[in-house]
Amino acid sequence: MTLHKINKKYKDRLFRLIFQDKKDLLELYNAINNSDYTNPEDLTITTIEDVVYMGMKNDLSFLIDDVLNLYEHQSSFSPNLPLRGLFYFSSLYREQIEPVKQRLYTNSPLYIPFPQYLVFYNGTKEEPERQELKLSDLFITNGKVVTPALECTTLVLNINLGHNRRLMEKCKALKEYAQFIAIIRENIAVGMIFEDAVENAVDVCIKKGILSEILRKNRAEVIEMILTEYDENEFR
Repeated sequence: MTLHKINKKYKDRLFRLIFQDKKDLLELYNAINNSDYTNPEDLTITTIEDVVYMGMKNDLSFLIDDVLNLYEHQSSFSPNLPLRGLFYFSSLYREQIEPVKQRLYTNSPLYIPFPQYLVFYNGTKEEPERQELKLSDLFITNGKVVTPALECTTLVLNINLGHNRRLMEKCKALKEYAQFIAIIRENIAVGMIFEDAVENAVDVCIKKGILSEILRKNRAEVIEMILTEYDENEFR
């Protein structure tokens, strides 16, 4: 069987498509932070379309109540996520400060939004419900016991179906995303080829009301996203 090759230049990511609506993104933020914001316009999108360094692209970043949130989806786990976060935040802060960069040289503090970095993991390798990764764990210390000048903390949440149930119940779109991916994997497990497994999952989800609005409106685009974003081997 020929595996579908990953196209690294795919137009967009499904996770980002699902949460492009401020209302859904605000629901996700509330679910994670146990907050109760009701006005989607309280949220300001700050996503950078193309991060220059190594062609990296972050999924979603936004400001709310002076908190700069960076949300990333990953189907493979990496201990280097805090280092990626450092690059993303550097780009985000640089854009924010650019209009007032002259103040960097004054004797008054230039306050910046509080950073939060979350990664939503749904790969096939077993990972904890939640785990924290720190940039300082990657530093070469050579036995030195000193406080590092830099730190970046990544909270990794396992969003495979059956994990982080309380979070899923609070955020309908996140739960339905997990269900959609689970159906694709179930289809492959019973012998469907990758393309058929994805198309069948789209049909099943539309019928069952799982991400139905997004799948109806963006059927062809979603199928292409899945076929280019995921490796069939990972699903198996």
